Amino acid sequence: MEIFLVATPGLEDPLADEARALGYAPQIQPGGVTITGGWHDVWRANLEIRGATRVLARIGSFRAMHPAQLDKRAHRFPWADFLRPDIPVKVEASSRKSRIYHAGAISQRIEAALRDELGATIAEDAPVTVKVRIEDDLCTISLDSSGESLHKRGHKQAVGKAPMRETMAAMFLRQCGYDGREPVLDPMCGSGTFVIEAAEIAAGLKPGRLRHFAFEDFVSFDPEAWERLRGATSAKPRTEIGFFGSDRDPGAIRMSRENADRAGLAGRVQFETLALADLERPEGPPGLVIINPPYGARIGNKGPLFGLHATMGEVLRERFKGWRVGIVTSDAQLARATGLPFMEPGPYVAHGGLKVRLWQTGPL
Repeated sequence: MEIFLVATPGLEDPLADEARALGYAPQIQPGGVTITGGWHDVWRANLEIRGATRVLARIGSFRAMHPAQLDKRAHRFPWADFLRPDIPVKVEASSRKSRIYHAGAISQRIEAALRDELGATIAEDAPVTVKVRIEDDLCTISLDSSGESLHKRGHKQAVGKAPMRETMAAMFLRQCGYDGREPVLDPMCGSGTFVIEAAEIAAGLKPGRLRHFAFEDFVSFDPEAWERLRGATSAKPRTEIGFFGSDRDPGAIRMSRENADRAGLAGRVQFETLALADLERPEGPPGLVIINPPYGARIGNKGPLFGLHATMGEVLRERFKGWRVGIVTSDAQLARATGLPFMEPGPYVAHGGLKVRLWQTGPL
């Protein structure tokens, strides 16, 4: 079947690269990436793919020119092949370029079919979501196999101000060429997202290993096969590489350490309370400095941030020869205030109501 990996807008390309690296043949579409496979691939995508925000399994489609036709064909759809009658469901509908254009009317007819044919309970807080999209009069039925957004890895209980989502962090690391073979440092680490994500990649830890998924409530779910898949190792862990996070806020460092411990990374990552001006290059080979610094529209007054970015650039140029730098920001002027030799910035990416871009250098 067709499996749709939902992307953060602007990060479709690195998501396709990741899917390709896992052996799939991805096709980029607006809003995500399409692969093909069976239920095992749906499970694996949720478990292993770092950049998708959710995984949709497209379980069928039919033509619907008017509401009566939608009603009739929805009642004929083989819901019992996919959904259990004892698990509540909810329906989310959308329509584009179609004669049936009212999302509420679409939802009502699909809900009626689920009640009448499956005996399912419809509930707003249901663990399983049926997604219905009618485009050019073609009605496509998908199941959200993820449940909660996939950026919720299961280890982060504490977050700071304006946190970077794990799915985004993973894709920015990929765009920087990070593959788990070099040290990573974040001198404004917040709750530790970049550092923890990088350390997990190096350790061969699967991003979905600690959480529950909606597909565990589907008819197709096989608990024994799932445990085998979840328990399989995906890479030989690299133990010699260092991962470093620092922040001037002691509360942020405490959060980072707690999140790393829950992720099973105690002893593999180092977090310390440190002002940017006091940052020193770690011992060992050069690697990647990646930062999500404050930008005015995100946290507050922008004026003092120019001085902060100038200090950042000075410290990195003087003390991090041979290291590459990646900075995520919504403000090109702040990026340029670092004085770092950036390449052309990456595409715009939606983040918390803003459009951010990745600015990166070659080795300094």
